[in-house]
Amino acid sequence: MKVSIRLCVILVALPLNWSFAGDRNDFKRPVDIPYRDVTPYSPQLATLGKMLFFDPRLSGAQNMTCASCHNPSFGFEVPVKTPVGAANQSLPRQAPTVLNAAWVSPLFWDGRAPTLESQAEGPITAAGEMNGKFDDIVKNLSQIHDYNAWFKEVFPRDGMTKENMLIAIATYERTVVTTWSPFDRWVDGDEEAISADAKRGFGLFTGKAGCSACHAGWNFTDNKFHDVGLPDEDIGRGKYEPENIKAQHAFKTPGLRNTLYRAPYMHDGSLATLSDVIQHYESGGVGRPSLADAMFPFSLDTSERADLLAFLKTLTAEKQNIPLPTLPN
Repeated sequence: MKVSIRLCVILVALPLNWSFAGDRNDFKRPVDIPYRDVTPYSPQLATLGKMLFFDPRLSGAQNMTCASCHNPSFGFEVPVKTPVGAANQSLPRQAPTVLNAAWVSPLFWDGRAPTLESQAEGPITAAGEMNGKFDDIVKNLSQIHDYNAWFKEVFPRDGMTKENMLIAIATYERTVVTTWSPFDRWVDGDEEAISADAKRGFGLFTGKAGCSACHAGWNFTDNKFHDVGLPDEDIGRGKYEPENIKAQHAFKTPGLRNTLYRAPYMHDGSLATLSDVIQHYESGGVGRPSLADAMFPFSLDTSERADLLAFLKTLTAEKQNIPLPTLPN
């Protein structure tokens, strides 16, 4: 989706070349899931992928699933600072949400995976996460009649393989899309869908607070990497772009959909509430050469903070009922 940028009144001192998207129509959601240049969607393929997403037999000890770190009840994240992996140790980063992943590329906080298919392999095989080995996974699941039948139906040429498992999981993940929120209904023309304070909060989000500089478009992410000044030693994208000073300590901008279910926040889970997040951005973050150009100190009064929070709450839809699949045995 092409996002147009319009100038608005800036209430704080900003770089002369800075602008914000202030038109709500710039945040209008699409009606179709993009399946360009990937395996075409089919209900059977997505259903197979959902089974695998929730199947503990993909983990080394057969006690973890993809949903262990991407729990539907918590916005496909986890409600703790960072997930606990196979070694019973907390992982260094929060689990990025699967919500609206069809529109996200590259994947992971540091962007090391270009596609959902390549992303799906990482956590399954990482020793500290699910600690699975695909040779063992294929061997074990191929002994299950119903799984074999499903794979032969969906992949008649080569049946159950590692590659086909990853295709199935990625196809399911592309179907994980947030439903319409109050904000969407307002964008679609329902003036009563959100409150007056939320509308003022939208003005702050796209203006004085500068949030939309990075949280752009319907999914509220520019799909880019920024150092937002968190005080940790993780260099993020810098591992893959060592010569790029702006890549140091830079992490993928997370989308903001269903954000009320997704606390704690940031790549390291270090901020417990949305109020904490707002206060961090007001501070301007840790000053260092890699700090994003969009980071600058600003000040909100108590009513403005309440308005901004009211707006952020409108991005959360009613909690979706995602029934667990029946797994083949």
